[in-house]
Amino acid sequence: MTSNLKYNRIFTTLAMLFSLCGAEAQTAPTLPRLVVNVMIDQLRTDYLEAFSPLFGERGFRRLMQEGSVYTQAEYPFARPDRASATACMHSGASPYDNGIPSERWLDRQSLRPIYCVDDAAYAGHLTAEKSSPLHLSVSTIGDELKVATEGKGIVISVSPFRDSAILSAGHAANGCFWLNDLTGQWCSTSYYGEFPSWALTYSRYNSLQKRIDDIVWVPSNDVVGNFSYFVSGGLKKPFSHKFKGDRAYREFKASGMVNEEVNRFAIHCMASAGMGLDAITDMISLTYYAGNYDHRSVADCPMELQDTYVRLDNALGVLIDDVEKRVGKGNALFVITGTGYNDEPVSDDLSKYRIPTGTFDMHRAEMLLNMYLIAVYGQGQWVETSLGNEIYLNLKLIEQRNVNLTEMLEMSSAFLIQLSGVKDVYTSQRLSLGAWTPGVSKLRNAYNPHRSGDIMVQVAPGWSLIGASGVSVNTKQEISRESYIAFPLFFMGTGFVSTIIDTPVSIDHVAPTVAKVLRIRSPNACALAPLRLSSQLR
Repeated sequence: MTSNLKYNRIFTTLAMLFSLCGAEAQTAPTLPRLVVNVMIDQLRTDYLEAFSPLFGERGFRRLMQEGSVYTQAEYPFARPDRASATACMHSGASPYDNGIPSERWLDRQSLRPIYCVDDAAYAGHLTAEKSSPLHLSVSTIGDELKVATEGKGIVISVSPFRDSAILSAGHAANGCFWLNDLTGQWCSTSYYGEFPSWALTYSRYNSLQKRIDDIVWVPSNDVVGNFSYFVSGGLKKPFSHKFKGDRAYREFKASGMVNEEVNRFAIHCMASAGMGLDAITDMISLTYYAGNYDHRSVADCPMELQDTYVRLDNALGVLIDDVEKRVGKGNALFVITGTGYNDEPVSDDLSKYRIPTGTFDMHRAEMLLNMYLIAVYGQGQWVETSLGNEIYLNLKLIEQRNVNLTEMLEMSSAFLIQLSGVKDVYTSQRLSLGAWTPGVSKLRNAYNPHRSGDIMVQVAPGWSLIGASGVSVNTKQEISRESYIAFPLFFMGTGFVSTIIDTPVSIDHVAPTVAKVLRIRSPNACALAPLRLSSQLR
């Protein structure tokens, strides 16, 4: 009996040794030398399909043929914008956890709006804007790469826009660059250290400021000028835009030309910083633009939108070619997706077509609610202000008067739901403690306990929302729409093979998936498992 036990133990030990020797003989999967994250602002699947006859072979066609394509990507929270989408992709977490519910929110102390990357402690380089990732309360995939490589991996972001530049750079990046709205120069923040000499040289001799007067945006080719996808009026006269005056750079950043400018600087950046030249993985994050010219409607600028997608396709081709020439084919990982929203305005009066519509004035609703609460609880400024579709209550006064907050929230909700144009009302407690449903889950994920309002008014589809911007008299009008906007997610390169996956996928899976390819930890607020790598399907 004893000899049998000894024999079994020896056999088990030998089996383990053979197993370990076999594992050592295998070659570990190759790490990418460079990770390229591309966030495309307002990218839409329907437009990709519509304009595909205009595309070349090196951009989207190549991604479809060589990459792993998820055709139905979505965000795990309601009403994403560029800032919240960028933060989610890079942190693998929703606004509830990552601290970025939108581009702006209200500061409770000053009652003034806060921009998501504002930080008075860090001056700008070639800009008066003071910025940092202060409000991003979790780590990003770039941060985790810096930790895993003991700071040796190079992490840089390039974007036309300040918010996406900083939020994709994270806390530990080597550099972060965006286009100055006033000068057209690539600028940065002192948070990431000194402005690199190569970037300063570029801004001095090759900046957009020196070329803007000679730039004319016209259709890329005759095919674009003769192609018409939209039903609004058929073919249009070919456009021609020059960028002049005080809004020249803002208009340029909202045009099909900006992606070429991003590429120009990003390629210079990779070469100057020596990215992808050694065995330590580096990461660059870019933001492209796929919205309409100067945020106008499709009816106003249909051909401009077509040409934007053609130029976007070409920019992706140029980027992929340059990276693969730099690091070798198969030695880079490309991650490309969209922001999941569309800011196209509705220019027509829907009432002309007898479509249910109206105008919901948040400032008026705020005043009516305060009058109602005065009638119930006595004199006082119970409602402090509103921002967007969110109402902020006076929590100090509520505490001083010893008023039951839960009761006030319930009564406020019951009052507001009776106003015309209101579909539903969500209180902070309903979002934090309410029963789970898919709809409520997305709203809860979009809510942040420290930055969102106490009451969120959901305006009925088709209604205009006019919301006072904090204490400012300026207003912004938008049309409530709940239409599904499909956008894709592409992985191409190290760890992936060609495949098309129609199963819906949430963007907060991107960060843990990249972490798995890099063999590093996921960001610290990322609770999801990585996607199954396409190479595992073979």
